[in-house]
Parts: sequence; structure tokens; C-alpha cells
Amino acid sequence: MNWRAVLVFLGILLMLGGGFVTYFELKEMIPRQLKGAPLLAVGEKTKSLKDIIFETQKYVVMIETDSGNQGSGFLYNDKGDLITNAHVVSGVRHVRVKTADARELVGEVIGISTEIDVAVVRVPELAGHDSLNLVKYEKASVGDEVLSIGSPLGLHNTVTTGMISGVGRSLLISPYTYNDLYQISTPISHGNSGGPLVDTTTGSVLGINSAGLENSSIGFSIPIVNVLPLIEGWSLEPMTMLPGISLTDGEQTLVEDKQPLDQMASYLVKHFYDAINIGDYVYAYTLLGVDWQESTSYVKFRDSLIHLRNISIDDEHISLTDDEAMVTVVISADERVDGSYKFVKQQITFRVGYDDDQLKLLNSKSKYLQ
Repeated sequence: MNWRAVLVFLGILLMLGGGFVTYFELKEMIPRQLKGAPLLAVGEKTKSLKDIIFETQKYVVMIETDSGNQGSGFLYNDKGDLITNAHVVSGVRHVRVKTADARELVGEVIGISTEIDVAVVRVPELAGHDSLNLVKYEKASVGDEVLSIGSPLGLHNTVTTGMISGVGRSLLISPYTYNDLYQISTPISHGNSGGPLVDTTTGSVLGINSAGLENSSIGFSIPIVNVLPLIEGWSLEPMTMLPGISLTDGEQTLVEDKQPLDQMASYLVKHFYDAINIGDYVYAYTLLGVDWQESTSYVKFRDSLIHLRNISIDDEHISLTDDEAMVTVVISADERVDGSYKFVKQQITFRVGYDDDQLKLLNSKSKYLQ
């Protein structure tokens, strides 16, 4: 017997057997690892819920009208177009838009339905900006986890979380007919209308939050996939005539109705620290006034904050002059020192005021607290 031939033959069998075992192990592993999870590019990191919330908030606005309506909207393309509910902007041609970075702009209604509760508002100053991703081809399912962002009772950029608790719901709230709605466990109250319903896994918009049952945690959202053709049609060809509005109405100017400076200044400081907490130093840098930016490069700005994490505002005091606010906050944070983190407290005073008609952080001074 040729033992050498036998040994070679056995070696080949072992190699083939190992290959089959590896194949079947991989076959079982791959679906198990990827099921229900988005595919990631090499080096790409999954986003936390906190990241998704802040990234969404940047593109959600508060909308107000001179007729007393107040609601929300969100940026969906690079033309500066906002999606909102028709009942938020009905009866007017122009609206006030308040952005996440405390700007107050004017938008024009370029599309509105009298039957489906959806409308589009164009804000020229927002053209060229990034926008939210939309789920264009699929619908959500019962059990999908979602979050809603809007301005209930004027509380800008309020977040609630929940899940899809029903699908295919129908409502009639005159004059609008709502069909094939998502039922959600995030409450929708006055001011939430028009805000986005967001998938907590991907950060993409699933629907337009539109109605809620009074004194309950049940809300309803229009699936974006159902109304996207209508929305995109208005963006391509804006309506020249709006229902119930004459051409001369378009020449009227909005009455200036700015929020109190102390509220806006407080909001801007909190928004600044939200950006720092998720590591979005580029966006935080845009909240600084021109003089501060000219005296501090972006690299120097980032390096002064990159060693802090888990920042929380423990106390706040605001004093006002005619056109500026001094916002003094006490913050707690974990600070990296010599490769490890320690708990620290700081007192920071921000001077907040208008810079080229935009509310900005003009400068700051800080000190550590014992």
C-alpha cells in the first residue's frame, strides 16, 4: 500500500471538510448578524439615539402665522422647501419660520391641499442646506420604534419617543380626510403638527405628524410615501394661486413677532451644548458670532472642547440689556485629563446678541468651580 498517497488523500478530505464547515457556519452567521440591521460602509459607525435626535432637530422648524396658527415643519430638499400640514398654514401666503439655530425667517407657501392635510413652504435662506432623508419606497410596520420632533405649545424642538402602534387608520377632521395613517404612541398636541416622524434606527423620516387624540398618548402620522409625489410636484412647479387667497394678499408683510430674547438666548446655549455632546463641533462653531470666529480658529475651538463629554446644565441665570443677553450657566461634565476622565464643574457666561440679524453666541468666559 502506498501510505504517502493515502496521507495525501486524507489531507485533501480534511481540507474539503473544513471548507464545508466554514461555509455552513458563515451561511448561518451572516443572516443572523445582518437581519434587521442597516449595512455599514467600512469604518462607518452606527448612530446613537442621541445622535439621531440632534441631527434631526437641526432640520426641524417652528412655523407661525399672523392668523394665530402655530406648528412645525422640516427641511426635505436643497431648495429650502419645508414639509408641514395644510392646517398649519391654511389661509396665508407667508409664514414666520424659526430654525434650530435661533434664526427667524420668512417662508412662502408654494403648495397646499384642501383635501389632504399637507403643504410645502419655501424659505430661500435655507436653500443649499442639507436636509432630512425620507423613506420613499417602504412603509413602517407595527412595533417599529419612532420619535417625533416638533414645537408643542411653543416649546421648540421637543422630542417624544414611542412606536408604531397601528397602521391603515382613517380619520375625518373637516375639511381634511386622513387615510392609511400610522397610529403612534407619541402624543401629538398643538404645535407638533407638521413635524417629522423619524425611524430611530436610520434617522429617516417615515411620516408627517398630523393629529392626536385629546388627553391621550395616541397620535397619527401621514406616511411620507403616500404624499411624496404631491409634495415633489409643488417643489418642481409652485402653485401661483393658493385656495382662498387673492394675489394682493401676497403683498402683505408679516407682523414682527420675535420670541423674548431671554428665551431665545437660553435655547441657543442649550442647543450649543447639545452639539458638543454628540461631537458636532462644526455645527457648534456656526453658532458663534463673526468676531468670536475671527479670534478663534475652528481647530482651536474644537481642541478647547474635545476633552469634555456628558455635559449637563445644572443652573442658569440670564440678565438682559436692550439688545443682548448675558447667560450664565453652571455645567457638569467629564473631563479627560492624562488619559482618564474626572468629574468637573464650570461656570460659563455667554454674551448672546444679534450678529447680522441672527442671534449668535458673541463671546464667553469660564472658570472652574471647586
